[in-house]
Amino acid sequence: MIRYAQIRRKRDSTIPMINVIFLMLIFFLIAGTVAPPLDPELELVDTSQLDGRDPPDALVLREDGTLSFRGAPTDPETFMASHDAGPVRIVPDRNASGPRLIEVTGTLRRLGATSVFLVTAQAFE
Repeated sequence: MIRYAQIRRKRDSTIPMINVIFLMLIFFLIAGTVAPPLDPELELVDTSQLDGRDPPDALVLREDGTLSFRGAPTDPETFMASHDAGPVRIVPDRNASGPRLIEVTGTLRRLGATSVFLVTAQAFE
């Protein structure tokens, strides 16, 4: 009688994958503790009760697309004529148009602004 050799399927082992994930976990746990913690006696400043104000040297882009500087309406050409060539800060309204913001920043750059910074609120959750 002829016996046929049974073909044994080699099963994929998940142990190497578990080992790699475990090593990654250990790496991230160690890497996360590299930064020194803050001094436990340090009390950070609470700014939640402060009124939000525009920076005094920043252009304000309103929702309707108009610009103002220190409360007075302006346009990029007038602003850059009275402003030194250098960095410019813009405080855009949350509902301001994105294309209008890009248009204003491009115009400011063409008129001599070395860089344009957007001033935004830092989100805390």
